[in-house]
Amino acid sequence: MTLSFGVFLLISSVFCCCAHAGCGVVTRQQWDGLDPTQVEYLPRPLGLVVVQHTATPACDTDAACVELVQNIQTNHMDVLKFWDIGPNFLIGGNGKVYEGPGWLHVGAHTYGYNRKSIGISFIGNFNAKTPTKAALDAAEALLKCGVREGHLSRSYAVVGHRQLIATESPGRKLYQIIRRWPNYLEDIDKIKNNK
Repeated sequence: MTLSFGVFLLISSVFCCCAHAGCGVVTRQQWDGLDPTQVEYLPRPLGLVVVQHTATPACDTDAACVELVQNIQTNHMDVLKFWDIGPNFLIGGNGKVYEGPGWLHVGAHTYGYNRKSIGISFIGNFNAKTPTKAALDAAEALLKCGVREGHLSRSYAVVGHRQLIATESPGRKLYQIIRRWPNYLEDIDKIKNNK
């Protein structure tokens, strides 16, 4: 009886972990992330994905990517006073996606758009170099899974961070790539915040 209950707990914890992050994402527990200081839920399905870069060094190993994600979270929470790490997801050169606020919670990636979009940040600076094929493939798989799981609408739009605020993000090379993605939105007049 104890064994059955133990197996039940194990299966339950795996299910809860997958239901929260899903899509093959490295959960915040797996990268040893800090708990957010506050949580606000996103409406779903969302129709906007903002692609950016971290403007940090890149990473191509699991250990290096975890260390960078932890450092970014520490900076965002301790220095910038965010509730959590800013982007909903971060993608390393190793082809792994790291959970930030995830599919369910508001991130802090693009001022004025956090409550109506998912922010995906590629780890590195992509002004002069392109992300790895593994990272680009991981982004594509994440977006497809987001639609399949009901987090993103089937008609979601992808924009570059620079289209919404004054920044170089997602970097010149990455921006050239996302402009060729099928869901890329060139004309942002309908989604642009009017201030």
